[in-house]
Amino acid sequence: MTTTITICDTCKREGWEVEAGEHTDGELLADLIEAAASGTPIKTRRFSCLMGCDRACNVTIQAKGKLNYTLGQFIPSPEAAKAIVAYAVLHAASASGQVPYRDWPQAIKGHFTTRHPPLPESK
Repeated sequence: MTTTITICDTCKREGWEVEAGEHTDGELLADLIEAAASGTPIKTRRFSCLMGCDRACNVTIQAKGKLNYTLGQFIPSPEAAKAIVAYAVLHAASASGQVPYRDWPQAIKGHFTTRHPPLPESK
């Protein structure tokens, strides 16, 4: 199963308009995650609005037949991007998508928003 990180490219953290540059915080985080995922088995994609605006910047970590997660409240930084990708690699290696807490990269602890069960197999 392929694990995919979906990055909200429209996310703007509080105060974004004051710091505003040419790109949203979500676009900056997406650039960093895409770079960090290069050379790994993890796929990335951008999506405009994951509807987690109160906890921007948001990402999902998903794979068919596995538990799926939404994480948020990241600052776009290389450290955050590397931790998100590192967790996705662990997710990909897990049969169920569940990764033991002791294995989580420190930089993602406290950022989990939701966990979703896998969709049932269609008949």
